[in-house]
Amino acid sequence: MKAKKFATQIDEKVLKDLRAFVKATDRSISSVVSEAVAEYIHRARIRPAFRKAMNEVLDDHQELLKRLAK
Repeated sequence: MKAKKFATQIDEKVLKDLRAFVKATDRSISSVVSEAVAEYIHRARIRPAFRKAMNEVLDDHQELLKRLAK
């Protein structure tokens, strides 16, 4: 996929840590930021589905879970 430039702002401490990380891992800031954003979006999309499934299980088995908790 072709990379596109964009500008944003970041906390100074986070930027300092990012620069140290890319130096230590011999990677580019762009590759680390792209990977981090992709992972964040992936997790954000999964969480609602997980919560919904978890709530369904808890609702379906509420009485059993109460007895197990005793």
